[in-house]
Amino acid sequence: MNIATSTEVICFAVLATVVVIGGLGVILLDNIVYSAFLLGGVFLAVAGLYLLLNASFVAAAQVLVYVGAVNVLILFAIMLVNKKEDLKPIKSLRTRKILSAGVCAGLLGLLIRVNLTTPWSLPGPNGIGEQATIRIGEHLFTDYLLPFELASVLLLMAMIGAIVLARRDVLVSDVGTGKSVNQSLIEKTQPPLLIDKSSK
Repeated sequence: MNIATSTEVICFAVLATVVVIGGLGVILLDNIVYSAFLLGGVFLAVAGLYLLLNASFVAAAQVLVYVGAVNVLILFAIMLVNKKEDLKPIKSLRTRKILSAGVCAGLLGLLIRVNLTTPWSLPGPNGIGEQATIRIGEHLFTDYLLPFELASVLLLMAMIGAIVLARRDVLVSDVGTGKSVNQSLIEKTQPPLLIDKSSK
């Protein structure tokens, strides 16, 4: 094993560890903001794996689209909706955890089976070099145009839903005073009137 191969193996091990630990942190941490930041780290590590596969365009698209757009959108939505509210107990939480663990275990078993039954050939197909970007663009705007547009629509709907959830208190009246929230917010933001004690 030469230096280049050993360096590639070490980089792959580090990036794979970051992906696994970051993915576990995304689903296990209680703080949703930390989970979103870890998700960005996972996206960056996946981009590093693409670089190891000599897929520089896919790595750049991973950083620009997932880290620069999707993860920022998720963080923006979290910041809009994340209010200091106590979490209410969820009914049948144990059953949900068991079902989720079963689904994850099934997917893991499926991936292991695919990995063991696929005849991986080395060194693999010949790279097409700069033609890869042209080929990806052709497939993206022909064969995969509908999923691409549906993904953008879903992201837009998620952003609109986050804004509606964040501003839902404006649509109801203030329970304490009975006034509309708009008026009560204006009164709360106004500075208190200064009383001139010399006039008394």
